[in-house]
Amino acid sequence: MNPTYLKTEIVRTFRSTRFVFFAVAFPVLMFLLQANVFSTANVDISGVIMVNMMAFGTFSAAMTSGAKLAIERSTGWQRQLRLTPLTGTGYLGGKALSAMLVALPSLLVVPLVGVLVQGVHLDAAGWLRLVFGIWLGAIPLVLLGLLLGQFGTPESMQPMNMIVMMGMGFLGGLWIPIDGMPSWMADIAQATPTYWLIQLVRPVVTDNLTVSLPAALGVLAAWTVVLGALVIRRYRKDSARV
Repeated sequence: MNPTYLKTEIVRTFRSTRFVFFAVAFPVLMFLLQANVFSTANVDISGVIMVNMMAFGTFSAAMTSGAKLAIERSTGWQRQLRLTPLTGTGYLGGKALSAMLVALPSLLVVPLVGVLVQGVHLDAAGWLRLVFGIWLGAIPLVLLGLLLGQFGTPESMQPMNMIVMMGMGFLGGLWIPIDGMPSWMADIAQATPTYWLIQLVRPVVTDNLTVSLPAALGVLAAWTVVLGALVIRRYRKDSARV
């Protein structure tokens, strides 16, 4: 993978004030708001809300890859890149890796605020599982963004991303507890990668172990394989038109 290309992708992303707001500032603000509204003297759910907002910020960063890809398709830049030594794997891999790297700020800033402002305390093993679990669990979300970017247009990507993020965030339990959903909705939620991402790390801050760690990892790995195959297939189909 070309380091210069990867660096360019990351710099382009952080130059976007919209990205910085939705992927970093917005999760922090929502964390502070919800933690102060829903935590009481007897019940402190700051840790749960912190996990949710870390996941949401990572989700926002993951979806940026698709928006950039859609713009490059519409302007013909993607077609030009196919005529360079940059391979399709390098192009898609650069997009995916840059999305993973720009997800790191929300994974670090939100828990920092949780410790300093809300008094969230975890041991070293808990922090490692939380941060790396969400980061690696976001891989299928990055691939989902790339897949949407190969179908969408610059005009349609923003509403498309918002619908997907809010819908999957809702079903994944980022905004309301899954336990409070109707049974049919909870069944649908289990078909989303966001649900399994939360199940992977939420036991760090709660004693409620809904699914086993191997089960969560297995489902997320399956989502990664399926979405990765669809991304590559769609890219090759577009390449055949050049």
